[in-house]
Amino acid sequence: MSLLTHVLACLFGMGSWVAINGMWVELPLVVTEIPEGWYLPSYLTVLIQMANIGPLFITLMHRFRPGVLDERPVIYCIVGLGIVATFLLAFFWRQTMTIGGSLHSVPLLVLTFLLSVVDCTSSVTFLPFMMRLRPQYLTTYFVGEGLSGLVPALVALTQGVGLVHCQNATLAVVANQTADNATMVGSGELQAIYQPARFSAQVFFVFLSVMMVVSLVAFILLNHHPSVARERKNDLYFSGDLAPGKREQGLSLHAQTPEQKPMISHLESKREAKSSFGKGTYSNLEVVFIFVVLAWVNALTNAILPSVQSYSCLPYGNKAYHLAATMAAVANPVACFIAMFLPIRSLFFMGFLTMFGTGFGAYNMAMAALSPCPLLVHSASGTAVIVLAWILFVLSLSYVKVTIGVILRDEGHSALVWCGAVVQLGSMLGAVSMFPLVSVYGLFRSGDACNTKCPM
Repeated sequence: MSLLTHVLACLFGMGSWVAINGMWVELPLVVTEIPEGWYLPSYLTVLIQMANIGPLFITLMHRFRPGVLDERPVIYCIVGLGIVATFLLAFFWRQTMTIGGSLHSVPLLVLTFLLSVVDCTSSVTFLPFMMRLRPQYLTTYFVGEGLSGLVPALVALTQGVGLVHCQNATLAVVANQTADNATMVGSGELQAIYQPARFSAQVFFVFLSVMMVVSLVAFILLNHHPSVARERKNDLYFSGDLAPGKREQGLSLHAQTPEQKPMISHLESKREAKSSFGKGTYSNLEVVFIFVVLAWVNALTNAILPSVQSYSCLPYGNKAYHLAATMAAVANPVACFIAMFLPIRSLFFMGFLTMFGTGFGAYNMAMAALSPCPLLVHSASGTAVIVLAWILFVLSLSYVKVTIGVILRDEGHSALVWCGAVVQLGSMLGAVSMFPLVSVYGLFRSGDACNTKCPM
Protein backbone atom coordinates (compact mmCIF):
# COMPACT_ATOMS: atom_id res chain seq x y z
CA MET A 1 0.00 0.00 0.00
CA SER A 2 1.08 3.56 -0.72
CA LEU A 3 1.41 5.96 2.21
CA LEU A 4 0.82 8.85 -0.19
CA THR A 5 -2.48 7.32 -1.28
CA HIS A 6 -3.54 6.94 2.35
CA VAL A 7 -2.77 10.62 3.01
CA LEU A 8 -4.60 11.74 -0.12
CA ALA A 9 -7.63 9.59 0.70
CA CYS A 10 -7.74 11.12 4.18
CA LEU A 11 -7.46 14.69 2.88
CA PHE A 12 -10.09 13.95 0.26
CA GLY A 13 -12.44 12.62 2.95
CA MET A 14 -11.96 15.77 5.03
CA GLY A 15 -13.75 17.75 2.33
CA SER A 16 -16.93 15.70 2.65
CA TRP A 17 -18.65 17.49 5.54
CA VAL A 18 -16.15 20.14 6.65
CA ALA A 19 -18.27 23.09 5.47
CA ILE A 20 -21.48 22.24 7.34
CA ASN A 21 -19.60 20.96 10.39
CA GLY A 22 -17.69 24.24 10.42
CA MET A 23 -20.93 26.21 10.21
CA TRP A 24 -22.37 24.38 13.21
CA VAL A 25 -19.36 24.97 15.46
CA GLU A 26 -19.25 28.67 14.47
CA LEU A 27 -22.89 29.29 15.40
CA PRO A 28 -22.18 31.02 18.77
CA LEU A 29 -20.30 33.76 16.92
CA VAL A 30 -22.62 34.00 13.92
CA VAL A 31 -25.99 34.19 15.68
CA THR A 32 -25.08 37.33 17.64
CA GLU A 33 -24.50 39.24 14.38
CA ILE A 34 -27.58 38.30 12.29
CA PRO A 35 -31.31 39.05 12.62
CA GLU A 36 -32.30 35.35 12.81
CA GLY A 37 -30.38 34.92 16.07
CA TRP A 38 -30.68 31.45 17.61
CA TYR A 39 -33.42 30.53 15.14
CA LEU A 40 -30.59 29.96 12.66
CA PRO A 41 -30.02 26.31 13.75
CA SER A 42 -33.65 25.54 12.85
CA TYR A 43 -33.15 27.15 9.45
CA LEU A 44 -29.95 25.15 8.95
CA THR A 45 -31.79 21.90 9.66
CA VAL A 46 -34.40 22.70 7.01
CA LEU A 47 -31.79 23.82 4.46
CA ILE A 48 -29.74 20.65 4.91
CA GLN A 49 -32.80 18.48 4.30
CA MET A 50 -33.74 20.52 1.21
CA ALA A 51 -30.20 19.93 -0.07
CA ASN A 52 -30.94 16.20 -0.31
CA ILE A 53 -32.17 16.96 -3.81
CA GLY A 54 -28.54 16.45 -4.86
CA PRO A 55 -28.21 12.87 -3.52
CA LEU A 56 -31.69 12.08 -4.82
CA PHE A 57 -30.72 13.09 -8.36
CA ILE A 58 -27.48 11.08 -8.26
CA THR A 59 -29.22 8.00 -6.86
CA LEU A 60 -31.99 8.11 -9.47
CA MET A 61 -29.42 8.46 -12.24
CA HIS A 62 -27.58 5.36 -11.03
CA ARG A 63 -30.88 3.50 -10.69
CA PHE A 64 -32.43 4.30 -14.08
CA ARG A 65 -29.35 5.17 -16.16
CA PRO A 66 -26.62 2.91 -14.75
CA GLY A 67 -23.14 3.60 -16.06
CA VAL A 68 -24.06 6.96 -17.60
CA LEU A 69 -23.02 9.19 -14.71
CA ASP A 70 -19.32 9.41 -13.85
CA GLU A 71 -18.66 10.63 -10.29
CA ARG A 72 -15.46 12.47 -11.13
CA PRO A 73 -16.95 15.46 -13.03
CA VAL A 74 -19.64 15.74 -10.33
CA ILE A 75 -17.00 15.79 -7.59
CA TYR A 76 -15.02 18.48 -9.40
CA CYS A 77 -18.19 20.58 -9.64
CA ILE A 78 -19.37 20.21 -6.04
CA VAL A 79 -15.93 20.69 -4.46
CA GLY A 80 -15.36 23.75 -6.64
CA LEU A 81 -18.78 25.05 -5.58
CA GLY A 82 -17.82 24.44 -1.94
CA ILE A 83 -14.61 26.44 -2.34
CA VAL A 84 -16.43 29.40 -3.89
CA ALA A 85 -19.34 29.30 -1.41
CA THR A 86 -17.16 29.18 1.71
CA PHE A 87 -14.96 32.00 0.36
CA LEU A 88 -18.00 34.18 -0.39
CA LEU A 89 -19.42 33.32 3.03
CA ALA A 90 -16.39 34.93 4.65
CA PHE A 91 -17.31 38.31 3.15
CA PHE A 92 -21.11 38.25 2.88
CA TRP A 93 -22.37 36.31 5.91
CA ARG A 94 -23.30 39.54 7.74
CA GLN A 95 -25.18 41.06 4.79
CA THR A 96 -28.97 41.33 5.14
CA MET A 97 -31.94 42.02 2.87
CA THR A 98 -35.45 43.22 3.66
CA ILE A 99 -38.09 40.62 2.86
CA GLY A 100 -41.69 41.04 3.94
CA GLY A 101 -40.83 44.07 6.01
CA SER A 102 -38.14 42.35 8.10
CA LEU A 103 -34.42 41.80 7.77
CA HIS A 104 -33.09 38.39 6.79
CA SER A 105 -29.58 37.05 6.18
CA VAL A 106 -30.29 36.02 2.60
CA PRO A 107 -26.64 35.65 1.45
CA LEU A 108 -25.85 33.51 4.50
CA LEU A 109 -28.87 31.26 3.98
CA VAL A 110 -28.32 30.89 0.21
CA LEU A 111 -24.61 30.09 0.59
CA THR A 112 -25.37 27.67 3.43
CA PHE A 113 -27.88 25.88 1.20
CA LEU A 114 -25.23 25.54 -1.53
CA LEU A 115 -22.76 24.14 1.00
CA SER A 116 -25.44 21.70 2.17
CA VAL A 117 -25.87 20.52 -1.42
CA VAL A 118 -22.11 20.03 -1.66
CA ASP A 119 -21.83 18.02 1.54
CA CYS A 120 -25.00 15.95 1.08
CA THR A 121 -24.03 15.06 -2.50
CA SER A 122 -20.59 13.99 -1.30
CA SER A 123 -22.24 10.99 0.39
CA VAL A 124 -23.27 9.51 -2.97
CA THR A 125 -20.21 10.56 -5.02
CA PHE A 126 -17.14 10.38 -2.76
CA LEU A 127 -17.83 6.83 -1.60
CA PRO A 128 -18.41 5.39 -5.11
CA PHE A 129 -15.23 7.12 -6.29
CA MET A 130 -13.29 5.30 -3.57
CA MET A 131 -14.43 2.12 -5.31
CA ARG A 132 -11.54 2.75 -7.72
CA LEU A 133 -9.01 2.13 -4.95
CA ARG A 134 -8.27 -0.82 -2.73
CA PRO A 135 -10.57 -1.43 0.25
CA GLN A 136 -7.90 -0.41 2.78
CA TYR A 137 -8.10 3.15 1.46
CA LEU A 138 -11.83 3.33 2.14
CA THR A 139 -11.14 3.07 5.87
CA THR A 140 -8.62 5.91 5.54
CA TYR A 141 -11.30 7.92 3.74
CA PHE A 142 -13.61 7.42 6.74
CA VAL A 143 -10.81 8.70 8.99
CA GLY A 144 -10.74 11.86 6.89
CA GLU A 145 -14.53 12.11 7.09
CA GLY A 146 -14.25 11.98 10.86
CA LEU A 147 -11.57 14.67 10.79
CA SER A 148 -13.97 16.88 8.80
CA GLY A 149 -15.82 17.34 12.08
CA LEU A 150 -12.85 17.27 14.44
CA VAL A 151 -10.59 19.83 12.72
CA PRO A 152 -13.20 22.66 12.58
CA ALA A 153 -14.13 21.91 16.20
CA LEU A 154 -10.51 22.22 17.32
CA VAL A 155 -10.06 25.45 15.35
CA ALA A 156 -13.26 26.82 16.90
CA LEU A 157 -11.98 25.93 20.37
CA THR A 158 -8.73 27.76 19.59
CA GLN A 159 -10.82 30.66 18.38
CA GLY A 160 -12.70 30.66 21.69
CA VAL A 161 -16.18 30.02 20.26
CA GLY A 162 -18.81 29.39 22.92
CA LEU A 163 -16.47 29.80 25.91
CA VAL A 164 -18.10 31.64 28.78
CA HIS A 165 -17.15 32.93 32.17
CA CYS A 166 -19.55 33.54 35.03
CA GLN A 167 -19.79 36.83 36.89
CA ASN A 168 -22.10 38.31 39.49
CA ALA A 169 -25.19 39.96 38.02
CA THR A 170 -27.22 42.75 39.60
CA LEU A 171 -30.82 41.86 38.93
CA ALA A 172 -32.98 44.40 40.69
CA VAL A 173 -33.18 47.94 41.87
CA VAL A 174 -35.19 48.40 45.01
CA ALA A 175 -36.24 51.89 45.95
CA ASN A 176 -36.12 52.85 49.63
CA GLN A 177 -38.91 54.64 51.40
CA THR A 178 -37.45 58.00 50.36
CA ALA A 179 -37.64 58.80 46.68
CA ASP A 180 -34.17 60.27 46.56
CA ASN A 181 -32.44 57.14 47.86
CA ALA A 182 -32.09 53.98 45.80
CA THR A 183 -29.98 50.95 46.51
CA MET A 184 -28.73 48.33 44.01
CA VAL A 185 -29.53 44.88 45.34
CA GLY A 186 -27.64 41.90 43.97
CA SER A 187 -29.34 38.52 43.94
CA GLY A 188 -26.10 36.54 44.19
CA GLU A 189 -26.79 34.79 40.87
CA LEU A 190 -24.19 34.44 38.16
CA GLN A 191 -24.49 35.54 34.57
CA ALA A 192 -22.90 33.70 31.64
CA ILE A 193 -20.75 36.10 29.60
CA TYR A 194 -19.36 34.92 26.25
CA GLN A 195 -15.66 35.60 25.88
CA PRO A 196 -14.53 37.52 22.77
CA ALA A 197 -13.13 35.36 19.97
CA ARG A 198 -9.41 35.35 19.24
CA PHE A 199 -10.09 35.77 15.52
CA SER A 200 -13.19 36.62 13.49
CA ALA A 201 -15.75 34.41 11.76
CA GLN A 202 -14.42 35.75 8.46
CA VAL A 203 -11.02 34.17 9.13
CA PHE A 204 -12.73 30.92 10.11
CA PHE A 205 -14.72 30.76 6.86
CA VAL A 206 -11.57 31.46 4.83
CA PHE A 207 -9.98 28.55 6.70
CA LEU A 208 -12.90 26.32 5.64
CA SER A 209 -12.37 27.43 2.04
CA VAL A 210 -8.69 26.47 2.29
CA MET A 211 -9.67 23.03 3.59
CA MET A 212 -11.94 22.58 0.57
CA VAL A 213 -9.01 23.56 -1.69
CA VAL A 214 -6.86 20.93 0.03
CA SER A 215 -9.58 18.34 -0.59
CA LEU A 216 -9.74 19.30 -4.27
CA VAL A 217 -5.97 19.03 -4.67
CA ALA A 218 -6.06 15.61 -3.00
CA PHE A 219 -8.81 14.51 -5.40
CA ILE A 220 -6.82 15.69 -8.42
CA LEU A 221 -3.77 13.75 -7.23
CA LEU A 222 -5.89 10.65 -6.57
CA ASN A 223 -6.88 10.81 -10.23
CA HIS A 224 -3.54 11.67 -11.80
CA HIS A 225 -0.59 10.85 -9.52
CA PRO A 226 1.46 7.90 -10.89
CA SER A 227 1.67 6.03 -7.58
CA VAL A 228 -2.10 6.15 -7.17
CA ALA A 229 -2.53 5.00 -10.75
CA ARG A 230 -0.41 1.94 -9.98
CA GLU A 231 -2.67 1.19 -7.02
CA ARG A 232 -5.72 1.23 -9.29
CA LYS A 233 -4.08 -0.87 -11.99
CA ASN A 234 -3.11 -3.62 -9.56
CA ASP A 235 -6.60 -3.83 -8.08
CA LEU A 236 -8.39 -6.31 -10.34
CA TYR A 237 -11.10 -7.38 -7.93
CA PHE A 238 -12.51 -3.87 -7.56
CA SER A 239 -12.14 -2.57 -11.09
CA GLY A 240 -15.84 -2.60 -11.96
CA ASP A 241 -17.20 -4.70 -14.81
CA LEU A 242 -14.61 -7.43 -15.11
CA ALA A 243 -14.91 -10.68 -16.94
CA PRO A 244 -15.69 -13.65 -14.65
CA GLY A 245 -12.22 -15.09 -15.03
CA LYS A 246 -10.50 -11.84 -14.13
CA ARG A 247 -12.88 -11.31 -11.22
CA GLU A 248 -11.91 -14.71 -9.83
CA GLN A 249 -8.27 -13.74 -10.25
CA GLY A 250 -8.91 -10.50 -8.40
CA LEU A 251 -10.72 -12.43 -5.69
CA SER A 252 -7.64 -14.59 -5.14
CA LEU A 253 -5.59 -11.41 -4.73
CA HIS A 254 -8.10 -10.03 -2.27
CA ALA A 255 -8.06 -13.27 -0.30
CA GLN A 256 -4.67 -12.32 1.14
CA THR A 257 -6.57 -10.27 3.75
CA PRO A 258 -8.32 -12.45 6.36
CA GLU A 259 -12.04 -11.79 6.24
CA GLN A 260 -14.91 -13.10 8.30
CA LYS A 261 -18.06 -14.09 6.46
CA PRO A 262 -20.72 -11.79 7.87
CA MET A 263 -23.80 -13.81 8.87
CA ILE A 264 -26.79 -13.40 11.10
CA SER A 265 -27.09 -17.16 11.34
CA HIS A 266 -24.70 -19.47 9.55
CA LEU A 267 -27.18 -22.32 9.14
CA GLU A 268 -30.06 -20.11 8.07
CA SER A 269 -27.83 -18.32 5.61
CA LYS A 270 -27.07 -21.62 3.87
CA ARG A 271 -30.75 -22.36 3.39
CA GLU A 272 -31.68 -18.88 2.11
CA ALA A 273 -31.34 -17.92 -1.51
CA LYS A 274 -28.86 -15.15 -2.06
CA SER A 275 -30.20 -11.79 -3.18
CA SER A 276 -29.49 -10.06 -6.46
CA PHE A 277 -27.96 -7.14 -4.54
CA GLY A 278 -24.32 -6.42 -5.36
CA LYS A 279 -22.38 -9.62 -5.94
CA GLY A 280 -25.04 -11.77 -4.25
CA THR A 281 -22.97 -12.34 -1.12
CA TYR A 282 -25.88 -11.68 1.23
CA SER A 283 -29.44 -12.89 1.51
CA ASN A 284 -32.34 -10.48 1.22
CA LEU A 285 -32.74 -10.51 5.00
CA GLU A 286 -29.07 -9.64 5.52
CA VAL A 287 -29.24 -6.79 2.99
CA VAL A 288 -32.29 -5.34 4.73
CA PHE A 289 -30.56 -5.71 8.11
CA ILE A 290 -27.44 -3.88 6.88
CA PHE A 291 -29.38 -0.93 5.47
CA VAL A 292 -31.73 -0.65 8.45
CA VAL A 293 -28.73 -0.52 10.79
CA LEU A 294 -27.01 2.02 8.51
CA ALA A 295 -30.07 4.29 8.47
CA TRP A 296 -30.59 3.96 12.24
CA VAL A 297 -26.95 4.67 13.12
CA ASN A 298 -26.79 7.76 10.90
CA ALA A 299 -30.12 9.04 12.21
CA LEU A 300 -28.72 8.85 15.74
CA THR A 301 -25.23 10.24 15.09
CA ASN A 302 -26.05 12.89 12.46
CA ALA A 303 -29.39 14.28 13.65
CA ILE A 304 -31.16 12.94 16.73
CA LEU A 305 -28.46 13.10 19.39
CA PRO A 306 -26.58 16.19 18.08
CA SER A 307 -29.83 18.16 18.30
CA VAL A 308 -29.99 17.56 22.07
CA GLN A 309 -26.28 17.53 22.99
CA SER A 310 -26.39 20.96 24.61
CA TYR A 311 -29.44 19.96 26.67
CA SER A 312 -27.72 16.82 27.94
CA CYS A 313 -24.35 18.44 28.76
CA LEU A 314 -24.81 22.11 29.70
CA PRO A 315 -26.49 21.40 33.09
CA TYR A 316 -23.17 19.82 34.13
CA GLY A 317 -21.32 23.01 33.20
CA ASN A 318 -19.75 24.66 30.19
CA LYS A 319 -16.54 22.64 30.51
CA ALA A 320 -18.50 19.37 30.43
CA TYR A 321 -20.28 20.48 27.28
CA HIS A 322 -17.10 21.44 25.42
CA LEU A 323 -15.25 18.35 26.64
CA ALA A 324 -18.08 16.06 25.51
CA ALA A 325 -18.33 17.75 22.11
CA THR A 326 -14.57 17.70 21.50
CA MET A 327 -13.93 14.16 22.73
CA ALA A 328 -16.92 12.86 20.75
CA ALA A 329 -15.41 14.46 17.65
CA VAL A 330 -12.09 12.76 18.44
CA ALA A 331 -13.88 9.40 18.91
CA ASN A 332 -15.00 9.37 15.28
CA PRO A 333 -11.55 9.14 13.61
CA VAL A 334 -10.35 6.91 16.46
CA ALA A 335 -13.10 4.43 15.57
CA CYS A 336 -11.90 4.53 11.96
CA PHE A 337 -8.34 3.75 13.04
CA ILE A 338 -9.62 0.81 15.12
CA ALA A 339 -11.59 -0.48 12.13
CA MET A 340 -8.45 -0.20 9.99
CA PHE A 341 -6.40 -2.50 12.22
CA LEU A 342 -9.19 -4.60 13.75
CA PRO A 343 -11.87 -5.18 11.10
CA ILE A 344 -14.76 -7.36 12.32
CA ARG A 345 -17.43 -7.87 9.66
CA SER A 346 -19.74 -10.21 11.53
CA LEU A 347 -23.32 -8.98 11.25
CA PHE A 348 -24.03 -10.40 14.70
CA PHE A 349 -21.24 -8.27 16.19
CA MET A 350 -22.49 -5.29 14.19
CA GLY A 351 -25.95 -5.71 15.71
CA PHE A 352 -24.50 -6.04 19.21
CA LEU A 353 -22.35 -2.92 18.79
CA THR A 354 -25.35 -1.01 17.44
CA MET A 355 -27.38 -1.88 20.55
CA PHE A 356 -24.39 -1.01 22.74
CA GLY A 357 -24.05 2.46 21.18
CA THR A 358 -27.81 2.97 21.15
CA GLY A 359 -27.86 2.32 24.89
CA PHE A 360 -25.43 5.18 25.52
CA GLY A 361 -27.43 7.32 23.11
CA ALA A 362 -30.56 6.55 25.13
CA TYR A 363 -28.76 7.69 28.30
CA ASN A 364 -27.74 10.96 26.62
CA MET A 365 -31.31 11.48 25.41
CA ALA A 366 -32.67 10.79 28.89
CA MET A 367 -30.33 13.37 30.42
CA ALA A 368 -31.46 15.88 27.79
CA ALA A 369 -35.11 15.15 28.66
CA LEU A 370 -34.35 15.69 32.36
CA SER A 371 -32.57 19.00 31.68
CA PRO A 372 -31.98 21.31 33.49
CA CYS A 373 -31.81 18.79 36.36
CA PRO A 374 -30.39 15.49 35.03
CA LEU A 375 -28.96 12.73 37.18
CA LEU A 376 -25.88 13.54 39.30
CA VAL A 377 -25.95 17.15 38.12
CA HIS A 378 -24.09 18.48 41.17
CA SER A 379 -21.34 15.84 41.23
CA ALA A 380 -18.07 15.29 39.40
CA SER A 381 -19.16 11.70 38.70
CA GLY A 382 -22.17 12.98 36.75
CA THR A 383 -19.88 15.08 34.57
CA ALA A 384 -17.56 12.11 33.98
CA VAL A 385 -20.47 9.82 33.11
CA ILE A 386 -22.06 12.18 30.58
CA VAL A 387 -18.72 12.80 28.84
CA LEU A 388 -17.94 9.07 28.77
CA ALA A 389 -21.44 8.29 27.47
CA TRP A 390 -20.95 10.65 24.54
CA ILE A 391 -17.52 9.22 23.75
CA LEU A 392 -18.72 5.59 23.77
CA PHE A 393 -21.85 6.49 21.81
CA VAL A 394 -19.87 8.06 18.96
CA LEU A 395 -17.02 5.52 19.13
CA SER A 396 -19.22 2.42 18.83
CA LEU A 397 -21.60 3.71 16.16
CA SER A 398 -18.78 5.23 14.10
CA TYR A 399 -17.15 1.78 14.03
CA VAL A 400 -20.46 0.34 12.79
CA LYS A 401 -20.65 2.94 10.00
CA VAL A 402 -17.12 2.19 8.81
CA THR A 403 -17.75 -1.56 8.90
CA ILE A 404 -20.90 -1.22 6.81
CA GLY A 405 -19.07 1.01 4.35
CA VAL A 406 -16.32 -1.60 3.89
CA ILE A 407 -18.87 -4.42 3.54
CA LEU A 408 -20.83 -2.54 0.88
CA ARG A 409 -17.61 -1.56 -0.85
CA ASP A 410 -16.97 -5.25 -1.43
CA GLU A 411 -20.41 -5.53 -3.02
CA GLY A 412 -19.59 -3.13 -5.82
CA HIS A 413 -20.12 0.38 -7.11
CA SER A 414 -23.93 0.48 -6.93
CA ALA A 415 -23.83 -0.75 -3.33
CA LEU A 416 -21.78 2.29 -2.31
CA VAL A 417 -24.19 4.60 -4.12
CA TRP A 418 -27.05 3.10 -2.11
CA CYS A 419 -24.89 3.35 1.00
CA GLY A 420 -24.63 7.11 0.55
CA ALA A 421 -28.34 7.39 -0.22
CA VAL A 422 -29.32 5.49 2.93
CA VAL A 423 -26.92 7.62 5.00
CA GLN A 424 -28.74 10.73 3.81
CA LEU A 425 -32.16 9.10 4.26
CA GLY A 426 -31.40 8.15 7.86
CA SER A 427 -30.04 11.61 8.62
CA MET A 428 -33.10 13.24 7.05
CA LEU A 429 -35.57 11.08 9.00
CA GLY A 430 -33.70 11.83 12.22
CA ALA A 431 -33.72 15.57 11.59
CA VAL A 432 -37.39 15.62 10.57
CA SER A 433 -38.38 13.71 13.71
CA MET A 434 -36.38 15.93 16.09
CA PHE A 435 -37.12 19.34 14.57
CA PRO A 436 -40.71 19.65 15.89
CA LEU A 437 -39.75 18.22 19.29
CA VAL A 438 -36.91 20.68 19.81
CA SER A 439 -37.88 23.77 17.83
CA VAL A 440 -41.70 23.69 17.67
CA TYR A 441 -42.99 22.05 20.84
CA GLY A 442 -39.99 22.94 23.01
CA LEU A 443 -39.93 19.64 24.87
CA PHE A 444 -36.33 20.22 25.99
CA ARG A 445 -35.28 22.96 28.41
CA SER A 446 -31.81 24.44 28.44
CA GLY A 447 -29.56 24.27 31.45
CA ASP A 448 -27.73 27.40 32.57
CA ALA A 449 -23.96 26.99 32.44
CA CYS A 450 -23.64 29.21 35.53
CA ASN A 451 -26.90 28.78 37.48
CA THR A 452 -28.17 25.23 37.61
CA LYS A 453 -30.40 25.05 40.68
CA CYS A 454 -31.65 21.54 41.27
CA PRO A 455 -32.59 19.62 44.44
CA MET A 456 -29.72 17.64 45.90
